[in-house]
Amino acid sequence: MFKRLSLLWTLFKGDARQLWFALRHPAAPAWLKVGTALLVLYLVSPIDLIPDAIPFLGAVDDIVLIPLAIRWLLRRLPPHIAADAARHR
Repeated sequence: MFKRLSLLWTLFKGDARQLWFALRHPAAPAWLKVGTALLVLYLVSPIDLIPDAIPFLGAVDDIVLIPLAIRWLLRRLPPHIAADAARHR
């Protein structure tokens, strides 16, 4: 599990940092916090779209879906928060 988290962090460090800054922004919308919490819950939950018991495909859904979801959340940020978060990337 930790290996998966470190791989995701390494591959998508820029987006993860931008999301982290947007979460800490004083004007961060509540939907961003809820969406991020659901994303983390999906990452640590044993229930996946493709079970982890399947050797290669089990990790692929997390490696693909998590970064896509982070990017999806970042694209829906209000412009002023997105601009502040992009500066701190």
